[in-house]
Amino acid sequence: MTRLPTRRIVVAGLALAAVDQRAAAAREVPVLSFAGLYGPATAAGIQLTPAAQQLVGSRVRIGGFMAPPLKAESDFFVLTRYPMSICPFCSNAADWPVDIVLVRLDRSAETIEPSYAIEVTGILRHGMEVDAETGFASLVRVVDATWRRS
Repeated sequence: MTRLPTRRIVVAGLALAAVDQRAAAAREVPVLSFAGLYGPATAAGIQLTPAAQQLVGSRVRIGGFMAPPLKAESDFFVLTRYPMSICPFCSNAADWPVDIVLVRLDRSAETIEPSYAIEVTGILRHGMEVDAETGFASLVRVVDATWRRS
């Protein structure tokens, strides 16, 4: 006689399948590092590396540190190569350091201690943009993003 699976077994199997699909999807997202992001500065300004240029418009993962935000819960923050204790971009694009990326979250989220490493996943955007709400200028952004501790 064949036994039918119990509801618990079916639910557990579906949960494991969902976790496996998320893990597979995460592995397929290209990883971009700060070292692989910017090429040499030219007379035209700061340029992305050819590899990073190919990823513009694509979902990417990039690791770094969350710079201290303007408020405790926000829909954006600055990702930095190294931990920072102050907001790294509160002026114009000419002062834009080459080791930060503006991250626009898919929803508001709480911040994390700047000394903790995080990983951001979202869509890579490039080009000068000034945020209408804050007035912040950015050259590189990761939008529709999520983050997690590394």
